[in-house]
Amino acid sequence: MKKFALLFCFLIIRIHAQTGISVSPPRVYFETIPGSSSTQKITVTNVSVKHTLDLAVSLGDWEYDEKGENIMQPANTLKNSCSQWISINKEDAYFSLAPGERKELNVTLTVPTVSKDELAAHTAVLFVSQMNPVDGTDNTGAKIKVSVKSGIKIFHKKPETSLRKIEIKDLKFDTAKKIINLQFENQSELWTDGKITTDLINTTTGKKIAVDPVVFYTLPGNIRKLSIPVKDLTEKGAYNLSVLIDNGDDNTLEMAELNFNYE
Repeated sequence: MKKFALLFCFLIIRIHAQTGISVSPPRVYFETIPGSSSTQKITVTNVSVKHTLDLAVSLGDWEYDEKGENIMQPANTLKNSCSQWISINKEDAYFSLAPGERKELNVTLTVPTVSKDELAAHTAVLFVSQMNPVDGTDNTGAKIKVSVKSGIKIFHKKPETSLRKIEIKDLKFDTAKKIINLQFENQSELWTDGKITTDLINTTTGKKIAVDPVVFYTLPGNIRKLSIPVKDLTEKGAYNLSVLIDNGDDNTLEMAELNFNYE
C-alpha cells in the first residue's frame, strides 16, 4: 500500500504539478568487514521546471512480501537492518535544490566491530523527501498540495563469497485462467535477483507458446508466489511446461517441469 501511494503521488506530480526529483543510483551496494567503513555517492536532481525543492534525508527499513512488493518499515525494526550503520554529512540532512540543480550525497556505512547477528546480508533504505509541498491538481481538477519522496535501497554483505540458491516449491497451471502459478524460495544467505523463463510446448503439434520472461528480486529466506499469464494459449491439447530460474550463477540454475491437458 505504501509503495502504491508513492507511485500514485509521482504520477500526479509529473502530470499536474510539473515537479519531481531524480535519485541515482536506485540501489547502493556495500561490501565491508566488521569495524570498517565505506562511502558511496548518491546524486539527487531537482527535475522540476520552476519549483525550488526543500529536501530532507531519512532512513528506514524495507522488505518484500510474497508477491515481491516493497514493504517499508521504521528504521532499525527488521532483524537484517543496517540503518543504524549508515551516516551522512550534517549539511546533507536538509538542503534545497533550484530547478535543474543537483547535489551529491556521501553515504557512509560503518560495520560494528562486534556484530549483532551472524547474518551475511543486511539492508536499509535512504529516503529523500520534499518538505515544501507545491500546488497541483488531482484527476478531477481539484487543487491539492503535492510532495515527492524517493527511496534508495541499500545492501550490505560480508566479503566472503556465499552461494546463491533458489528452490522451486510448487508449480501448477490454472487452465481456466491460463495462468502459471509458481512458488519458490531463496535459500541462500544473500539477496538473489534473476530472471524466470518458461517454455510451453504442445506435445502433439510441437507448437511453442510464447510466455514473457519475469524478473525477480528476493532477500534471504523469501518465499515468492508468482502468477504468470499465458496470453497466446488457444489450441487445445497436451502440453509440457518447463520453468527455468536463472540467478546469474551458472552452477545453481533451478528448473521444474509440468505436463497438463488444455481442453
